[in-house]
Amino acid sequence: MKRVVVGLSGGVDSSVAAYLLQQQGYEVIGLFMKNWHDDSVTISNECPWLEDSNDALLVAEKLGIPFQTVDLSEEYKEKIVDYMFNEYEKGRTPNPDVLCNREIKFDVFMKIALSLGADYVATGHYCQKSEIEVDGTRGGDELSKAKPVYQLIAGADINKDQSYFLCQLSQEQLAKSLFPIGALTKPEVREIAAEMDLVTAEKKDSQGLCFIGKVRLPEFLQQKLQPKEGKIVQIDKNDPIYNIERPAGLSIEEELKLESQKPNYLPTMGKVVGKHQGAHYFTIGQRKGLNVGGTTDPLFIIATNVETNTIYTGLTSNHPGLFKKALFIEKPEVHWIRTDLALKPGETMDVMARIRYRQPLQKATLHQFEDGMYVRFDEPQSAITEGQFVAWYLDNELVGSGVIS
Repeated sequence: MKRVVVGLSGGVDSSVAAYLLQQQGYEVIGLFMKNWHDDSVTISNECPWLEDSNDALLVAEKLGIPFQTVDLSEEYKEKIVDYMFNEYEKGRTPNPDVLCNREIKFDVFMKIALSLGADYVATGHYCQKSEIEVDGTRGGDELSKAKPVYQLIAGADINKDQSYFLCQLSQEQLAKSLFPIGALTKPEVREIAAEMDLVTAEKKDSQGLCFIGKVRLPEFLQQKLQPKEGKIVQIDKNDPIYNIERPAGLSIEEELKLESQKPNYLPTMGKVVGKHQGAHYFTIGQRKGLNVGGTTDPLFIIATNVETNTIYTGLTSNHPGLFKKALFIEKPEVHWIRTDLALKPGETMDVMARIRYRQPLQKATLHQFEDGMYVRFDEPQSAITEGQFVAWYLDNELVGSGVIS
């Protein structure tokens, strides 16, 4: 009998995942991960992790499976929280949910599960896994036989697909993972939970970062990153910086480099429209929290500069400063789930890609060079943000991803 450790989060998805595995004849163990317990920055008096761990315990009791809580807050602080502060300080915008899966759930947590004799780790993610045989002769490595390759497939419920959050997983991690609800829709999952009379059946989906619960990001960041006043500068959409002539005869790599570069804004290019408390609290594409009044249209952040502590803004969501056709991923940050499909320098691949969770997939082409990879989109994309992840798909399979540089 195969043993599976389910990460019970206290939500409906992981509860139903545990139940389905039980139905499929696995020996199921429930583990609740405690990742965060700095109460000094939660907004309300609610203590979400206590409530969640209690719900997870009730579900385990209902299903009659062993249950325990593991405290991963040390690892969490080191691998996620410190990394976040670091990235924000550099003026980048990290994605803690993607990192949490790569570094915590499918690494630290998985090792604990395997030490309990588990064959697999299961989560309540809306995504699917399949297995194919790939001939091992690619690239001149004569392998004696074809070996199994694991595919990360989008969840059947298009509205809930969470494959993007798992875009940094490896073949080794996928080999040991199960996603029991990936073929179901959210309403079907809720229905199963209600039939089974699980306490989580009606529970609202958790919002916000996977660890901070009810914390406002600027308040969270202010613990480490000191507020410092700076200027908010508004750049006109007809500024000459958007009409720079491209020299003729460029190589494809030079062209891509130009397309992916940020314009070099200076405070003198626009008018000062307000003040802010620290450029590192803000991200590209953001329109809330600027507190600048009196503009005809909403102001959007088109760039931040943490060195000069300046925020650059533009009117409306169509401002040219928001759009770029290409982005760059540095070589160490290019990650292939399907390592057998990895590009060699000089190779290209047509894919569908997204630069944030929930974004509809966009047509794009990957261009691999010696020092990294460019992703060039057919249509210019709004708010391509450093530190975030771009993920690329072939049909409904997520094959790779990278950190936008």
